[in-house]
Amino acid sequence: MKHDFAAQRRDTYAVWDDVSGGADLPDVADIDYAFVPQDGADWDAAEAALGEAGYDCARTPDEDGTDYLAASLPDQPLTAMAIWLGEETATRAVLPHGFVPDGWGFMG
Repeated sequence: MKHDFAAQRRDTYAVWDDVSGGADLPDVADIDYAFVPQDGADWDAAEAALGEAGYDCARTPDEDGTDYLAASLPDQPLTAMAIWLGEETATRAVLPHGFVPDGWGFMG
């Protein structure tokens, strides 16, 4: 599966600029990344790959009840670069298993 990491990085930094502009954010937070399964996705393999990379994983339902894969990194520096590095690593881990990125969030 071909993926445009440059566009994903631009989107991540743009969202960070929107979220962080003028906000009083913590220095450290748990960062969550969302991945959507495509046809034939291998949940177990994706979770194993993320686990090996140090992510906590959960199958989480979205608003319409469809499961997505949540990958979390606890206690991360809350910066655009830290978010992007975690997102890129997780994306590279799950793409071969049929998942595509669908955003990120954080809890301070």
